Amino acid sequence: MPKGKGAKGIKVTLKSAKKAVRMTPDGWRRLTLSNMGLTIFPKCLLELTNVDELDLSRNLIQELPDNIGNFSSLKWLDLHSNKLKSLPESIGNLVGLTHLNFSNNNLTAVGLPPALGHLTNLRSLNLGMNQLDALPPTLRALDNLQELGLFDNLFNKLPEFVQDLGNLTKLNVKRNPLLDTQEDDEGSKRDQRKEGKWSGRGGGGGGMYEEKKEEEKKIRTYSGLMVPNSVATVNQDVWRLRKKGDYM
Repeated sequence: MPKGKGAKGIKVTLKSAKKAVRMTPDGWRRLTLSNMGLTIFPKCLLELTNVDELDLSRNLIQELPDNIGNFSSLKWLDLHSNKLKSLPESIGNLVGLTHLNFSNNNLTAVGLPPALGHLTNLRSLNLGMNQLDALPPTLRALDNLQELGLFDNLFNKLPEFVQDLGNLTKLNVKRNPLLDTQEDDEGSKRDQRKEGKWSGRGGGGGGMYEEKKEEEKKIRTYSGLMVPNSVATVNQDVWRLRKKGDYM
């Protein structure tokens, strides 16, 4: 089977990959190889480590190369809807990343390396639709994280360090075994108090809690972290540019 080509996929060569690189309106180099039937990570891409954004979503990729960390310029990495079971330790070398999407894969807790905690510039991390029941404690170092997607996993409880992520404003934990959002009134009030702490917009206090009720409702609607195959992905590029502008 030719390198970079899936059973029914398109062959990716260095020449074709170079032609696929596009400049975004803000001057970033974006390489999109989405929905091409790829079963392996094309080795030729390691010759294009100067790209700022890499989209390999909606393929059949089962593993990433150990030298994925060579993409030192990456700010945006999207591998949602593949077949990944684990991530290499070298993922922690991508310290410039601000957006990382591994949703809708086959990741388990043992497949997440502690080195993910090195990605301290991350603003958005989507791990939804996997087989996770725990996260590496090293993720407590992600002080800049604003959005965290953990929906459709196997969590019996939320990792304790999540409440210490001071800038977290959007948290999606829908459809986990013991994180049912349809609580009774008492449970809902209790969770709202917790989410007030997780919102990361200031210290505690009764007055602050009352003022944040409307904002907490927004958090509980899980806005900004969509399921990969949702209608919202139709406007992915528009969303990407808007979110990027928020973090400039």
